[in-house]
Amino acid sequence: MIGVLGGSGFYGLLEESRKQHLKTPYGEPSGDFQVGSIDGQEVVFLARHGSKHTIPPAQINYRANLWAMKKLGVTQVIAPTAAGSLRAAIKPGDFVVTEQFVDRTHSRQDTFFTGPRVAHVSAADPYCPRLRALALATGRELGVTMHDGGTAVVVNGPRFSTRAESRWFAAQGWDVVNMTQYPELILARELELCYVNIALITDYDAGVAGSPDIAPVTVAEVERFFKSNNDRVRELILRLLPNLASGERDCPCPNAMENAYIGG
Repeated sequence: MIGVLGGSGFYGLLEESRKQHLKTPYGEPSGDFQVGSIDGQEVVFLARHGSKHTIPPAQINYRANLWAMKKLGVTQVIAPTAAGSLRAAIKPGDFVVTEQFVDRTHSRQDTFFTGPRVAHVSAADPYCPRLRALALATGRELGVTMHDGGTAVVVNGPRFSTRAESRWFAAQGWDVVNMTQYPELILARELELCYVNIALITDYDAGVAGSPDIAPVTVAEVERFFKSNNDRVRELILRLLPNLASGERDCPCPNAMENAYIGG
């Protein structure tokens, strides 16, 4: 079973599906899950912000979303997101398959292990290497400009960055900025799910150093850009699905918690 978490502007994937509502030990997920099949492959889809984008990034119940996906049988998660670029070379319309993240969020429920059982999952290489390679290859086959790797700085939102913050993020060597990847990917790791982020670049955040003519990002710009590129995101995912289903999970993800527990 493959799960897809839709981000801003991406609220549906399956043409035919059944709705499934799950209650979890962590509260309500973002909405009903769409469960169906694409070319014989079972797929679960959920819009992380809700079907009408009513849930801001810091209020998404990430634990419920991921726990429910695992309960439905999901083992691999594709997580497209909108993101802002911090680099002139990473242009709006490009896709970035991120490799690292920096967490700048606060007050989010970011672990399933709140006691009495304690675990410390490794986050050294947080994204699934197998899914990353497949996503890159699939996008390039489609002729999409794909950036291999890069660091996403995850901010709390809902506001966008100040110019000072944007300059600081870029000076640290970070590449894109987003509001939802954390704690989503770490919760997926704690559940031993494979997880890949495909970031569609919609804007240049609060501007790029050396390019004062670039205007700061606005909601209208993000919505317009994502809407006009939604078909490309969908096509990449549809092409990626059979590749994910055909191979074995020969990555570290299925055993991510093997040595993470304290006291056995």
